[in-house]
Parts: sequence; C-alpha cells; structure tokens
Amino acid sequence: MKKTDVLVIGGSAAGLAVATTGKSHYPDKKFLMIRKEEKVMVPCGIPYIFGSLDSSEQNVLPADAIYDKLGIDYNVGEVISIDKEAKKCKLLDGEEIYYDKLVLAIGSTPVVPKWLPGTNLDNVCTIPKNKIYLDRVKDKLQNLKKIVIVGGGFIGVEFSDELSKAGKEVTLVEILPHILSLAFDKELDKMAEDILTNGGIKVNTGIGVKEILGDGEKVTGILLNNGDKLDADAVILSMGYKPNSKLASEAGLRINDIGFICVDEYMRTNDPDIIAVGDCAEKIDFVTRKQTGIMLASTACAEGRIAGMNLFRLSVIKTFSGTIAIFSTSISGTSFGAAGLTEAQAIKEGFNVVTGTFEGMDRHPGKLPDMHKQIVKLIVARESGVIIGGEAIGGKSVGELVNLIGFIIQSRTNIYTLQTAQIGTHPLLTASPTAYPLINAANIVAEKIRFEYVTLVYKY
Repeated sequence: MKKTDVLVIGGSAAGLAVATTGKSHYPDKKFLMIRKEEKVMVPCGIPYIFGSLDSSEQNVLPADAIYDKLGIDYNVGEVISIDKEAKKCKLLDGEEIYYDKLVLAIGSTPVVPKWLPGTNLDNVCTIPKNKIYLDRVKDKLQNLKKIVIVGGGFIGVEFSDELSKAGKEVTLVEILPHILSLAFDKELDKMAEDILTNGGIKVNTGIGVKEILGDGEKVTGILLNNGDKLDADAVILSMGYKPNSKLASEAGLRINDIGFICVDEYMRTNDPDIIAVGDCAEKIDFVTRKQTGIMLASTACAEGRIAGMNLFRLSVIKTFSGTIAIFSTSISGTSFGAAGLTEAQAIKEGFNVVTGTFEGMDRHPGKLPDMHKQIVKLIVARESGVIIGGEAIGGKSVGELVNLIGFIIQSRTNIYTLQTAQIGTHPLLTASPTAYPLINAANIVAEKIRFEYVTLVYKY
C-alpha cells in the first residue's frame, strides 16, 4: 500500500501546473504524479514534429527534471478506478494508492465520429498527445504524398501548413463556411485561407465528409457530402476532442451535459477532496457565463495553478472565473491571434456591440526588414465600452499582443482606459506610438460611439 498527500493523475500541461504550483505552496506535503506515457509531449508543439522539428524528441516536456528539482514523485502507470469513500486509486498493475487530495488531469481524446464509415482503414490517423502513436504516424507519412486533413480548426490548419512545407499535397476539408471560424470573424479568417491557398494547399470549406474510402484495408480517398471524391494516401482526422471523464463518472463524480467533469471556481468536483483540471474539467465562458467546450493548454495551466494554490486552503482571490479562449497560431510567417468573443458570437449571444479595426505596421519605420502588417479588431459592449473580444493578425508579436488583449478582457477594461494607456515603443520592437494598432482600434470604437451619441442628440 502506498500513501501520498496529493495524488495527481495525468502528466500533461494541467497536471504539471498543479503539481509544481501545489508543491511550491505546500512544500511539506508529499506529491505523487501518475501518468500513462513515459514521455509527455508539449501539446501545442505536436503539429511541428511533422515539419519544423526533426523529431518528436524535440517536443518533449522536461517534466521529470522539474519534478526531481522540486521533490515531486512520479510513476508511469494507468489508474483504472477511484474509490472516493476509501480515498484510494487502483492501478492497472493492481497497486493501490491512498490519497488525501486527488487531482484529475486526465485530458481528452480525439473525436472519431461513429457515423463516419472508413475510420478504421489503415493510414486514417488522429492526433492524440501520445508520442509513440505520433511517431508511427510520422513514419507512415514519410512515403505518402496525398494527405487529406478533415477539420479546419487550429490543429488542422497547423498540420496542413507543416505537411505542405514538407512537400506533401495537402487538402483541407472544413464543414463550416470558413476555417478558424470559431475564433475569428469571416473577414479575418478569410486571410488565413488565402495564405494556405497561396502556399499550395487546397482548401474546401462549407462541405462535410460523407465517407472515407478504401480498397479493403488502406484508405484511398474521401467522399464529400456533395458527391465529390478526393484521392488520398492518408487521412488525418482533426475533428475536435472529447473529455476523458469516464474514470470520474464511474467514481460517482458529477458530469455536465457535454461530458466534462463538473467543477467550481476552485476547480473542486462534487467531492471536495477531488479536483479536476485541464481538458477533462468543465469550462464556463468568461463573458457569456455559459458552458463551453474550449480546450487549451494555456487554460489548463491557469486552472492547474488555481487548483494548486487552493489544495489545502481556499483563497477567494485565487479562483477561475471562466475561460477567455485565447488562441494564437502562425501560418507561413503570418500570425493570427484571438481572445474572447468574435463579433459574430457576440451578436448571436445578444450583446449590443461596436467594433473597430485598424491596420498598421508592427515596426517603425515601415521600411525595416522584419516589418509586418498588423491588423487589430476589437469587439466592445456598446453601453459600457468594455472590451469583450479581440482579434489580431501580424508578425510574431501577435502572440503577446493577443495575451494582452486577453488580460484586457479579464480585467474588464473599457476602451476609454485603453485610449489613455501609457505604452513603451521602439522602432525595432513595436508599432509606432502615433499609429499603435491596439489603441487606434479603441479610438475607432470610441469615435463610432461618440458619433452615434451626437447623431441621437441632434435627432431629438
């Protein structure tokens, strides 16, 4: 029999964040991490092992070195059951581990639709966070030419870009009208489509897949809903992920109606000694307060830090008040970032919004060699001026710019505060202080609101 103060199941981003944060806040407590994989992948880096990186070894989390430094124990194994009354977990090899606090950071699994024929054919692949499986996929793709990717979200787009750079003939199929449409409004995600198309990738949007075709064993292509057939040596399914909540459900923990483990703002389940974080845990949208299926490593780490801080004593200021859904990616040298609601989502939810879009440059003067056009769009609640969403396109600085927009949303900053914000600029590092896209987008919104007010006053 083994006993630990804190047992963490799952060793990816959320589990790592819980264990390291928890140990720093409660150094006298004993922490034990149990994970399935010998080596844990950096989740967001997975597409790049198929192109930019030489191998999956270059995309491994240095978790063990961190655990050794902090004095956190870790084992490779699989937990198959939880007895919450006895406060113990049973592993596949029969070992039992007793805990004081249990953290479920058990992640998610790629969606493979049961209604889609042909998913069992050879060379039909998914994208799990499993190094051994991904190495096999990479080996398979080495000598294959025509690749069809089903799903135009971030992972599907990044895989398309990487495989195209590696010399593959790539076709991307997305059932929605545009790729990345859950994060960007149509005028911006159309730019991403154009970059992919100009790079030689065939992009089919607004059409779904009816069947994956094969010769009995191997995939040969796909059949679209409109009757068109696309040849394929391999098909990669990037159709989303589902939370791994079976273990929790079997233990009697509450699961919400979209399959996530129910948690409160301290990340506690309906058993106060069991915490859930990351892809398996329930998410509430920061703005709409509705359930959401967003799964991001950055969100998982935020949840992990909050859970780690609150393991043995609660702090009312250290809570998770909803996901802002901060996304970013880079396609052929152009970066895309988004945080909060898109304009379309805001309108659908019933918000009365004003938007402002400004196009400038991310360096000054514009003749600098690494200058990149930068576009910023802000989505603002009309009555309050509070920023509830933002989107950006530009160079590498977009990654940090969208993080700033996320912080602006989380702090409920309004455009008038942003208009008077003090910023530091430098020609080699930032946009010009006289044409700073983020502030100028706020200026445009403020001017629209002022014009509407003046017009209303004049009318009456």
